Amino acid sequence: MIAAQDFAAVCSGAAVGFSLGVIGGGGSILAVPLLLYVVGIADPHIAIGTSALAVGVNALVNLIGHARARTVHWPSAIVFGMAGLAGAATGSTLGKSVDGTKLLVIFALVMIAAAVAMVRPRSAGSACPSPLDRSNVLRLSGFGAGAGLASGFFGIGGGFMIVPGIVLATGMPILNAIGSSLFSVAIFSLTTAVNYALSGFVAWPIAAEFVLGGAVGGVGGIFAAVRLARRKRLLCWIFAGVVSVVAVYILVTTARALGGVSAIV
Repeated sequence: MIAAQDFAAVCSGAAVGFSLGVIGGGGSILAVPLLLYVVGIADPHIAIGTSALAVGVNALVNLIGHARARTVHWPSAIVFGMAGLAGAATGSTLGKSVDGTKLLVIFALVMIAAAVAMVRPRSAGSACPSPLDRSNVLRLSGFGAGAGLASGFFGIGGGFMIVPGIVLATGMPILNAIGSSLFSVAIFSLTTAVNYALSGFVAWPIAAEFVLGGAVGGVGGIFAAVRLARRKRLLCWIFAGVVSVVAVYILVTTARALGGVSAIV
């Protein structure tokens, strides 16, 4: 008989996969809160490490699909990902050294920033990916280093940062930026997961269940995305609202655990 925690892990993964399939990004920001408050992982560092592993594996799976569809601009993807690799390693090391409850406060603030990013209109980019030159390689490297650092520190995929960064650096179409971003999401998340795993901060069985649920939810999300294509902006607003509510819940819960708002700062 499946345990309640196992069932919760599969369902939480399915929720994240569904949201990613519907709106194409931002869902992984909910992975840590779901692992903490639904699955029942007590240690924020274990929740972050487990989330990073699950997000990294799911990104690799989605990257294969985008590669087959030829929506990945590999030169840009590789430059961005490699530039952020050291940042992800550094960020995850810094994240492990921060007290877990206070790390959650910073994480909640990032969730609010992600919610804002989700509802902001995105640039459509140009008609086709531009060839790389010295200028956009430098821009890609700069954006990649910053995104990698943030992704590693918070244990998130960071797609809401990576996609706009690639568009701004290269002017490529948004579809190519989304496909190309998955390479960086996978690299950053798996780097973070390895770093956390070396410290014993990954719950392997739960990560596997989360990935399984994410695969199933992703299929449903893609199906729903086709049916609700004309309402995608509305879905983004709804999802951003959910992320914001969860962020406020984390802030309130953490403030109570720390003995008040003054204890946070």
